[in-house]
Amino acid sequence: MNRSPLISIITITYNAEETLERTIKSIIGQEYTNIEYIVIDGASTDQTCEIIRRYNHHIAFWTSEPDQGLYHAMNKGLEKATGDYVWFMNAGDEIFEKQTLKRVFEEVPFADVYYGDTVMTNIQGELIGNRRLSPPESLTWKSFRRGMLVSHQSFIAARKLVVPYNLKYKFSADFEWCLVALKNATSIKNTQLTLSRFLDGGITKKNIVPGLKERFKIMCQYYGLPTTLIMHFPIAIKFTFFLLRNKRF
Repeated sequence: MNRSPLISIITITYNAEETLERTIKSIIGQEYTNIEYIVIDGASTDQTCEIIRRYNHHIAFWTSEPDQGLYHAMNKGLEKATGDYVWFMNAGDEIFEKQTLKRVFEEVPFADVYYGDTVMTNIQGELIGNRRLSPPESLTWKSFRRGMLVSHQSFIAARKLVVPYNLKYKFSADFEWCLVALKNATSIKNTQLTLSRFLDGGITKKNIVPGLKERFKIMCQYYGLPTTLIMHFPIAIKFTFFLLRNKRF
């Protein structure tokens, strides 16, 4: 193909007046311009919708209405997406730099999945440090036996490969979503780039225990109980060392 891929970037918001604008600016400021931008708001009661309206001319579709939670809203975004690729960049998260998407598609314009690294920020947008888990040099669906090695915010998937988020999971449906996309993929590209700035303290971190329980169930489903149990020993050790060294997880 000679054309540039169309990428649907989807932002989920709810009462995000403090963080949304920097997310929007990081997307509309990309040097890569073949972007379909979609915003799904969960009936915010603060100034979120006013911020969205301010950038309306950059947005292909947006809505503000009640939903059944984060992953239900993300499914709404998927339903509206028409791009070759989908990328979720939720309120508070940012594309790492303005050249990021241009660099992603420079070498291999139509891989099935692109992935990269992630840095963590606080609510003021200040850098906290690197994510606890680092992306491997080579990634397959089996790599997630060692945990979610790639952040959802640094995972770009061909729309034809993805499925709706499984709404029976409240905190870890993104883990299964990425895993399934990897399982369906034939070409997976390590961009060797930092792709996103991830706002620390989201829904998963605030619900760490139920989220880990869900992830354990997902891993058992795809990898089997014995493998999941065995792989959790090094996961637990690495988690503990990171927590002790960095005072965060």
